[in-house]
Amino acid sequence: MRHKVKGRKLGRTASHRKATMISLATALLKHKRIKTTLAKAKETRGFVEKLITKAKKDDLHSKKQVMDYIKDKEAVKELFSEIVPKIGDRPGGYTRVVKIGNRLGDAASMAVIELVDYNDIITAKAEEKKEEKETKAKKKKEAEEQAEMEEAQVVAESSEKKEE
Repeated sequence: MRHKVKGRKLGRTASHRKATMISLATALLKHKRIKTTLAKAKETRGFVEKLITKAKKDDLHSKKQVMDYIKDKEAVKELFSEIVPKIGDRPGGYTRVVKIGNRLGDAASMAVIELVDYNDIITAKAEEKKEEKETKAKKKKEAEEQAEMEEAQVVAESSEKKEE
């Protein structure tokens, strides 16, 4: 029985596990959404939510507590200036874990962990990329049609010359 045994070992030593959680948390705060294994995502969720709860106090002590874990100054700055004002009014549940199936190589169950109120921004970025892709494809198609038209004109001119 596993009474009062918390957390997952993730097949790592304690120091490696701590480093993994710190790097996953830093990546999540920077990119707002990351893809990892389900077990790591579930562990990261608790780790990040504790950091965000500490950051909600927004005093020097809480900043130093967060900086004990997150070594990237840009990520800490983003946490205090952007993330906390946007999701700080929530009483908890700042992250979401979505299962996305199994990885092809080793069939590990994969998941996406994301900050809750930032999925609009990510979908907007995806829409922009989609629009850019479509315009690029349109330009390419027009260029191909233009090349075909020129080719047809050259062939027509050469056939007229042969008839003369």
